[in-house]
Amino acid sequence: MTDHPLSEALAKADLIHDRATLLAAITRMGAEIDRDYAGKRPIFMPVMNGGLIVGGHLALAIATDMEFDYCHATRYRSGIEGHSLIWAKAPKLSMRDRHVLLVDDILDEGYTLAAVIKHCYAEGAASVRIAVLSRKVHDRCVPGLKADYVGVELPDRWVFGFGMDYYEQGRNLPGIWAL
Repeated sequence: MTDHPLSEALAKADLIHDRATLLAAITRMGAEIDRDYAGKRPIFMPVMNGGLIVGGHLALAIATDMEFDYCHATRYRSGIEGHSLIWAKAPKLSMRDRHVLLVDDILDEGYTLAAVIKHCYAEGAASVRIAVLSRKVHDRCVPGLKADYVGVELPDRWVFGFGMDYYEQGRNLPGIWAL
């Protein structure tokens, strides 16, 4: 049992984007990715755990042939404040001369994604693009880091649902809520 019941958070939270809005955004992103990767066979790489939900939906929205891998890198350790990067699982596939599509739930400040991108290029990736379900609107992002494909924008609040967690709960909620 947790000291942070999801039911209490939901009672105080605002629904920012519902499931229909998110699925429409993912369908649009899939079409953009198909256009940009025409004739290529990228590595589709969700960043766990947040990239799990959006990654599954996005993979089904892309017609382009892809190879699948994943990585698990995090800074949050079941809380709401960032910490140093932890690698739970590095990618398995060789990235040498390959195009890599990183998939994540959110681009907030971007430190986790920046570290994963650096790793991909160090492993010889020809290119790395970022697809995120959501992007927080603020000015604290890693300088120069931007997502290539963005589903929806979010206010600068603590958000959860559709891959994002509230103390490791609520990732499976069918929308995005904000406290």
